[in-house]
Amino acid sequence: MTKRHVSLPAEADEGVTAFIQEVDDRLSNDGDTCSVVQDVLVDLYGDREAYERWQSGTSVSNAERVRLQGYDPCNATLESEYYAEKDEEKFERSKHLQWLWRQFDATPMADNIEFALRFRRMLADHLFDECGDDCRFFKGVTVTYGHNITVGDNTVVHDDVHLDDRGKLTIGDRVSISDGAHVYSHDHDVVDQTAVRNYHTVIEDDARVTYDAMVRAGNEVGRNAVVGARGVVQHDVPAHHIAVGMPAESVKIKPGWEDVATPVEQANENRQEERRIEYELDDDLDVFDEFERDLSPPD
Repeated sequence: MTKRHVSLPAEADEGVTAFIQEVDDRLSNDGDTCSVVQDVLVDLYGDREAYERWQSGTSVSNAERVRLQGYDPCNATLESEYYAEKDEEKFERSKHLQWLWRQFDATPMADNIEFALRFRRMLADHLFDECGDDCRFFKGVTVTYGHNITVGDNTVVHDDVHLDDRGKLTIGDRVSISDGAHVYSHDHDVVDQTAVRNYHTVIEDDARVTYDAMVRAGNEVGRNAVVGARGVVQHDVPAHHIAVGMPAESVKIKPGWEDVATPVEQANENRQEERRIEYELDDDLDVFDEFERDLSPPD
């Protein structure tokens, strides 16, 4: 699709560039990430005066106090914080950066595309394991941790996409992931849903995962392949194939790629177990079963 170049007015661009560089510099230092995130959010939300009053001991309402405390990611919990097998050391920093990403998305500035894409791209450099050049992340993108994600160059992730990196997620160059798609790297046992298995999920270069599709954990979407709208990938999609449906099946090869692609009749292979990631939990971990169900089959 042909697109046109769009830019901000010079004065606005100067302000955006200076702000993003300032946050980038602060996150690149060895300082307390939590404090950096708090400072940035206080200013983004225009609450500096109220925050300073609160810090000086001036009385504030309960609602104000909750709001002002909420800028500090250490005063928040995320769903992934409860996952027993996570890397605690990596997650501590990832949580702070996730909080900044999510709270930025709740500001009016998140709808300023030129500003928001550049800001999230800067954050991805700090949050992800690796992030290539010229990537574009639109509004509402969520991740499980962030530090188990690798993204190549010139990849675009559209609105409201969930990138689950509870296991490991590798996304190649020039990949397009459309609005509402979900890419998973963990799965649950069908009997005991508290038993979690983690996998390495891969989306190869030039692949496209289209609107509202889902890639299940441990599968690979091959180079230059397409997953059709609302498709559910339950096994590998070979390079240059088009897979559609629930479950997604390879139905054809992209025109012109027939001579180098796996024949359709040889597609739809499940290689999930080859990409399983084993983990161990500490013996003294205080775990709980949130469901408290009796899983014993009937006599």
